[in-house]
Amino acid sequence: MAGMRRIRQSKKLQHVRYDVRGPILSEAQRLEAEGHKVLKLNIGNTAPFGFEAPESMVASMVAHLKDSQGYSDSKGIYPARTAVAQFYQSRGLKDTTVDDVFIGNGVSELITMTLQAFVDDGNEILVPAPDYPLWTGAVSLSGGTPVHYRCDEENGWNPDLADIESKITENTHALVVINPNNPTGAVYSEAVVKGLVDIARRHDLVIFADEIYEKILYDGAVHHHMATFAADDVLCLTFSGLSKAYRACGYRAGWVMISGPKELAADYLEGLTLLSNMRMCANVPAQHAIQTALGGYQSIEELIVPGGRYYDQVKLASKLLNDIPGVSCVEPQGALYCFPRLDPEVYPIEDDEAFVIEMLRAKRILVTHGTGFNWFEPDHFRVVALPDEEILTEAIERIADFLETYRS
Repeated sequence: MAGMRRIRQSKKLQHVRYDVRGPILSEAQRLEAEGHKVLKLNIGNTAPFGFEAPESMVASMVAHLKDSQGYSDSKGIYPARTAVAQFYQSRGLKDTTVDDVFIGNGVSELITMTLQAFVDDGNEILVPAPDYPLWTGAVSLSGGTPVHYRCDEENGWNPDLADIESKITENTHALVVINPNNPTGAVYSEAVVKGLVDIARRHDLVIFADEIYEKILYDGAVHHHMATFAADDVLCLTFSGLSKAYRACGYRAGWVMISGPKELAADYLEGLTLLSNMRMCANVPAQHAIQTALGGYQSIEELIVPGGRYYDQVKLASKLLNDIPGVSCVEPQGALYCFPRLDPEVYPIEDDEAFVIEMLRAKRILVTHGTGFNWFEPDHFRVVALPDEEILTEAIERIADFLETYRS
């Protein structure tokens, strides 16, 4: 209308992207509105693929619904925080207490909260490439500058420690580590984890350790908690939750545990508590599922061995992708994804987002392009290995058909 000003988004969003649910998903929704059926392999949402939370967790929530109508303590209910503290105690972090734990509406909220309390304008935060893009976006939104360090595909997608060292400046304040890794499925060895902690120690960096996939491991892979090696002299924030191992994405129940020299971080933790108070609390019903989830029988174990759906589907996806000419995929050691490479000599792609949209329109298959995970070159894409084997086979056959046409 004449005379009215345009309402524009904040300039703080200038460098914020989240392509897992970006323009490609919008195009998929447009196709669905026209009546087309789209196979969605773009997001690690377990429920649409037939994975359900353990019944004992559901029962705990139901039993406590009447007790969940008011706000809880802003850091979370005591039984949930106790269960989280005991979980880390059992993994060698014996000094962990209830006061070291914050419960959040999933890890996503806690990533944003912890960075907002920590980052000043211009601070540089080291973030892996490829990454889970929320980390890059949340750093930017907090006023910081994400600096991406390379994970080496030829070395099983392990972080390149020399590359990390080369990117540290006087403005570098923290190191983000995603292990097991999304999107690559890498699980870092004890030597690599110790090397990352050593870098943080020598350069006085805070560690943000995203370990949401810590229980999803294949073929004897072992997960090593960063906090175990950070000890008393490196502040480490460890993130995990119920979304993946417990198939409860919609419950939005996650936690962050703080370890290391907390006395030196008292001012920071005061700021984190302030932000925690401002959002009142995490959703209370789901908090009652945490104690039940972390105690007793762990149903994830039957999914991550041969014959289990997580295991069989990740292995199948990796094999089928490697069978496509010009495609190579490092076999995942953990998590729920494959991150295949397209040989640039076979597929000379200049814009991988346009490439993925073209494949979506041609084959009704939805994946996420590699630069959406802040990878440096337009030569990768991520496949979510959650559909059952029949659907997964059909999906990758569609990808193979499209790539055959692309080669031609």
